[in-house]
Amino acid sequence: MFIMLKEVKRKIPSITAVSSGAIASDYQRLRVESVCSRLGLVSFAYLWKEDQSLLLQEMISEGIVAITVKVAAMGLDPAKHLGKEIAYLTSYLHKLKDLYGINVCGEGGEYETLTLDCPLFTKARIVLDDFHIVLHSSDSIAPVGVLHPLNFHVESKATTISVSDSNGISILSADKLASVFEVQGDCLGRCDAKCQSLDDASALMEVPGHKLNLSKTKRKDTFTIGCSLQVSSSNPTGLQDDLKIVLKKVEVQLTGNGLGWENVLYVHLYIGSMSEFGLANETYVKFITQEKCHFGVPSRSTIELPLLQVGLGNVYVEALVANDQTKRVLHVQSISCWAPSCIGPYSQATLHKEILHMAGQIGLDPPTMTLCAGGPTGELEQALVNSEAVAKCFGASISTSAILLVIYCSKRIPSSERIRIQEKLDMFLKQRRSLQLGKESNSTVLDPVFLYVLAPDLPKRAFVEVKPLLYAAESAETVAETTGQEIGLTVKPNYWGIKEADWHNSCFQKCIIRGKVCSVVLSITSELAMKICRESYGADQNAWSYEKFTKECCMDIISRFCIYLLDKILLDNAFYWEDATIIRFYFPTSLGFSLETLSVIFNTSFKEFAEMSQMLQMGEEPIFNLVPVLGAGKSATSMDDMITCELFAQKC
Repeated sequence: MFIMLKEVKRKIPSITAVSSGAIASDYQRLRVESVCSRLGLVSFAYLWKEDQSLLLQEMISEGIVAITVKVAAMGLDPAKHLGKEIAYLTSYLHKLKDLYGINVCGEGGEYETLTLDCPLFTKARIVLDDFHIVLHSSDSIAPVGVLHPLNFHVESKATTISVSDSNGISILSADKLASVFEVQGDCLGRCDAKCQSLDDASALMEVPGHKLNLSKTKRKDTFTIGCSLQVSSSNPTGLQDDLKIVLKKVEVQLTGNGLGWENVLYVHLYIGSMSEFGLANETYVKFITQEKCHFGVPSRSTIELPLLQVGLGNVYVEALVANDQTKRVLHVQSISCWAPSCIGPYSQATLHKEILHMAGQIGLDPPTMTLCAGGPTGELEQALVNSEAVAKCFGASISTSAILLVIYCSKRIPSSERIRIQEKLDMFLKQRRSLQLGKESNSTVLDPVFLYVLAPDLPKRAFVEVKPLLYAAESAETVAETTGQEIGLTVKPNYWGIKEADWHNSCFQKCIIRGKVCSVVLSITSELAMKICRESYGADQNAWSYEKFTKECCMDIISRFCIYLLDKILLDNAFYWEDATIIRFYFPTSLGFSLETLSVIFNTSFKEFAEMSQMLQMGEEPIFNLVPVLGAGKSATSMDDMITCELFAQKC
């Protein structure tokens, strides 16, 4: 295939894409995608994941006349079923599907066909005059036979058939029919693209006036590495140089742990300007390639963040890493009607230890790869449909299996429309949940955590990007056994003199799968922040005033409260800090803090906690990531938290 398509491309330079008929076979799709990737072609697979029963009927009703030329499945007899038209066999194929679970379109190799007539054959059809049957295997259960044509002729059609699109416009003209090229190429060499040398990235590691910020969670088998560049205003650099430095640093960290890019499950790529998204991709693909990631490239989410406003460079990267090779990656590069393609080194989803990390989904119409109409709510609905299509491939659903749903909202969404975003999400999940439970009455429904983040811009100028995190249980019984309520501790730890109070429950959302997963989002609003600071003054609460709120001492109080509450939630549910794989604090740039200042405050509080509790080991780098945003919160209408924390912990 590679040799043929390379010669075709040489003879017909205008060709930019290849269409294949893969429906459910990853083997077929991946072969075509691999060749297309090496030749710089786009892969079209518009039948991918289509319902095979409906597809078979549609092909027959559209006038495709095809006969079986090979059978190799239980219930298909070479003597009876070879040479028969698919239209004649369709009811029998559905019977075999019910009995033995065969693919009615033969996608599993149950049968192969030869097309004798179809709408594309505008002037003539093929007539098979004679053939004989060769029995390859006389197996009593699933014999294998092949039809060998002996004689055939071409029969002219009485009337010329015009092939038109849905608008009635002819799509086959005489000049197009005449554009037939004979390919006669010798054996051609491979033309795999090689990764560009990254020596220049090493040279950029030390830039005068610049400082690399590094963070790493403490779990040994699955952890997050965060890396950003703190730049000097007197010596600014561009996005590509910044990304080279940051990715090289992450690569050094991976190598230092005996790992590589193949161990990365997920990448959060934060950039300072979405107008440079193309430049970011150019650099990204030089580090993370198919060749380096033999088990599949990591999934990815990309958003624009106000990095420069907090003293950072143009790029911030978070990489979720696993020290094993048990991940399962879904990477469909073909354009289809199923879900948006991922043409490049990032995948739709990565499954690792029952956690499905899904790439950020925007409201792209899969077959056209353009943003759908309908504004923010229309894009959200399409993004959710796309996410559901991906989740279905892993036997999951965003309506019943979601642990966390992060909704990135563009600042271009008017404030008046944000409530509609939340209403659309709630309605979609409710409707899909009803459908899901109708099909599987014994399904367990998780109660997910919601996080809304206000961002300056998103890819393709989208209004919304959805990032789901799902629990894809190995079996339905596993889910039923692992969901549960709080365990509760008889002895409650007390740090910094913070006393347990009922109102603390209003600060967080959580999703707990007992013994497996703990997902938490803390939302510290202005009102809660003032309450936290007032109570820290003890009996002299009247001495506190709003004017003091922006001072570093008040943020110090808030950081301690966040750590205290996270610790309490973890312990209440029999989790520990060493189980945490993600600890992320979002803060709005309107606070007026630089990332460096906040990092010192939170790191100091974590060190104090580690010393008091003796339950957390601190190293040189922070165990958390600080993410600057325009706003964040637990609802689309209140993305105005002072601090929002996202924590994810998982038992081995």
